[in-house]
Amino acid sequence: MKDLLITIAQGLVDDPSAVTVDVDEPNEEGVTVYHLHVGESDMGRVIGKQGRIAKAIRTVMRAAATRNDQKVSVEID
Repeated sequence: MKDLLITIAQGLVDDPSAVTVDVDEPNEEGVTVYHLHVGESDMGRVIGKQGRIAKAIRTVMRAAATRNDQKVSVEID
C-alpha cells in the first residue's frame, strides 16, 4: 500500500525525491493512516483544484485496501 501511494504521488510532482510516506499503526477501529509528505512547491499539484486530486488518491487507496481486507486513510502533510 505504501508503495502504491509513493508511485501515485511521484507521478504528480516535479521533485519525486521529496516524496515520503509515514505509516501509523492501525488504530482501535483497524484503520491504518498513511501520511504523505511532498515538497512545499508540489503541495498544490497533489491537492488539486478544490481537493479533487487528493480525493482521487484517497479513493484509489481505499479501493486497493478493500481488496486486501484493510481500512486506510491518507493524510497529506
